[in-house]
Amino acid sequence: MIRNWVMLILLGGGLLMAQPNPELQALSKAFWEWRFVTQPATGDDILRVERPDGWQPDFSPAKLVEYDAKYRDFRRQLDGLSRESWSRSDSVDFLCLRSAMERVNWELNVLRLPYRNPDFYVHQTLGSLYELLLIHTPITGERAKNMITRLQSFPATVKAAQANLNDPVGPFADIALEALEDVRGKLNAVAAALKPQIERSLHKSLDKATKAGIEALENYQHWLREKRPGMSDDFSCGREAYEYFLKNIAMIPYTPEALLEQGRQEWQRSVSFETFEKLRNREVPPDPLFPSAAAQIEAERRDEEAIRRFLEEKDIMSVPDWLQHYLNKKMPDHITPLAYMGVVDDLTSDTRLHEDAVSYIPEPSPDLSYFRLATAKDPRPIIVHEGVPGHYFQMAISWANPNPVRRRYIDSGANEGIGFYVEELLLQFGLFDNKPHTREIIYNFMRLRALRVEIDIQLALGNFTIEQAGEYLAKTVPMDKPTAVHEAGFFAYNPGQAITYQIGKLQIVKFLSDAKIQLGEQFNLRRFHDYLMENGNVPIALLRWEYLGLDDEVRGFFE
Repeated sequence: MIRNWVMLILLGGGLLMAQPNPELQALSKAFWEWRFVTQPATGDDILRVERPDGWQPDFSPAKLVEYDAKYRDFRRQLDGLSRESWSRSDSVDFLCLRSAMERVNWELNVLRLPYRNPDFYVHQTLGSLYELLLIHTPITGERAKNMITRLQSFPATVKAAQANLNDPVGPFADIALEALEDVRGKLNAVAAALKPQIERSLHKSLDKATKAGIEALENYQHWLREKRPGMSDDFSCGREAYEYFLKNIAMIPYTPEALLEQGRQEWQRSVSFETFEKLRNREVPPDPLFPSAAAQIEAERRDEEAIRRFLEEKDIMSVPDWLQHYLNKKMPDHITPLAYMGVVDDLTSDTRLHEDAVSYIPEPSPDLSYFRLATAKDPRPIIVHEGVPGHYFQMAISWANPNPVRRRYIDSGANEGIGFYVEELLLQFGLFDNKPHTREIIYNFMRLRALRVEIDIQLALGNFTIEQAGEYLAKTVPMDKPTAVHEAGFFAYNPGQAITYQIGKLQIVKFLSDAKIQLGEQFNLRRFHDYLMENGNVPIALLRWEYLGLDDEVRGFFE
C-alpha cells in the first residue's frame, strides 16, 4: 500500500512515468541480495542494511577472493546489457547500480580495507553485534539468537583478520586498539543487560558466546600490539584513488581542488553568518539544558510533530500520511557500553516502514559531546538532520520508491547532502526564529560541515595526520577534542564520506536554482522537494539530469 504513493515528476514542463527496464531491475535484485549478505558492517547509519536470520560476517581469505570474482561477474553482466531504447531514467538506474558495484571494488581493491585496516575487523565483530542492539523494538527470540550467532562469529573473524592484514596501517590499528579497550567489561555489561530481556533458555548460550568473543578480541588486541611497531603510518588513499571515487561511486563532477575551493567559500560564509547571529543575540540569555532526559524526550516528540506541520503549512514538501515518527528514547543499558561504535539511532528499514525511528539520548549534561550538547538545548537541529525531513524522512520515502533500484543506498553524498540542506532550508523559512541561540547552532554546524571538505581531501591526499585533522577541527569549528579526533579517524579510512554534507548540499542548491530558471512559473518547490526525497539515495548530478535533461555534469560518467 505504501508503494502506491508515487510522485509524478515534473520534467522539462511535462510528466514522466517511465517503466523501469526489466533486465536492469533483475540484475539489481540479484546484486543486492548478494550485497546484503556480504556488505561489511559500518558505523555509518546511512549504510546499514538488514541481514538474514543466522547471518555471520565472513571475510576469510577464500571469501575475499570469491567476493572479488563475484564483483567482476556482476560488472560483466551490467556492461553486457543492451542500452538501446533506454529512457533517461533507465540510464540513471544503470549508473546507480554501477556505483553500488564499484563500491565493492573500492572496499576490496582500492582502499583494501580487509588487508590494511585493523579497525575494519572491530566493526565486523563489535559492529555486527551493534547493528542488532540498536533496534528499538522488544528483543524477540529470533533476534536474541542472531545476537548469539554474531558473538559466536568473533573468533573466526579475528582469525581472518590475522590472515588478511598483510599491509596494516598503524594509525588504523591505534583506532582499533582504542575501540577494544576494556572489551571484556563492555561485552559482559552488554550480556548482563540483555539477560532480563531474552528467554532464560538462551542465557547459557549467551554466556558461552560472550566468553568466546571476549577471548578472541583480547587475542586480537595482543596481536595488534605486537605487530604495531612494524606497521606503516601511511594511511592516505592518494589522488588517483580519490578521483576514482568521485567519478565512479559518488558521481561528483568536480576535481579535488574545486571541492576544496567550494568548502573554503562555504566556511567563510558560515563564519560570517555565525558572527552576525552572535552579535544579534548578545543580549539574549543562554538556553538552559533540559532538566532530564524525560523532559528532552517529551520536547522532542512535540517538536517533531510541529516540524511535520510546518513542512505542510509552509508548502515546503509533502509529509505522507503513512510516514511514522522520529522519536528520542533514553539510552538503554545494553547499548551504552558500545555506543561509540556508530551513530546511536535506529532509522528502521524498507521492511519496517510501519515502525517509528528512534534516536537514543543520554541524560542532559554540560559535559556532553558536541552534537549531544546541542540537542540537550534544542532537539530540533538534529530532528531536522537525522529525522524529519532529514535522514529518516528521506530514507523511508526512498524505501517506498516504486523503482527498486532507487530504494538502495549508492553513496551517502545525496543522503547527507539532503540532511545538511534541510537544516538551512528550515532556518530560512523561520523554524528557529523563536530560539536565537539555535540559529547560532545551525551556523556552527555549517562551519563543521564546510571544514569536513578540507579534512577529507587533505587526509586522502596525505597532507594531514589524523591527530592534526582532529586538532584543526577542534580549534576551528570549535568542538570538543575527543569528538574531533574521532571524526578525523573515521574520515581517514572512509575517504569521500566527509565531503558528502557540504558538497551534496551545494549540488542540491545548484539543482534547485537550475530548475527554477529552466521551468520558470512551472517550478514548484513542494514538487521539487517531493521528487528529491523519493529519489534521495541517487547522486544529485543524476537527479538534475533526469529532472531537467541537463547532461553537462554526467557526460564524463559514461567514459
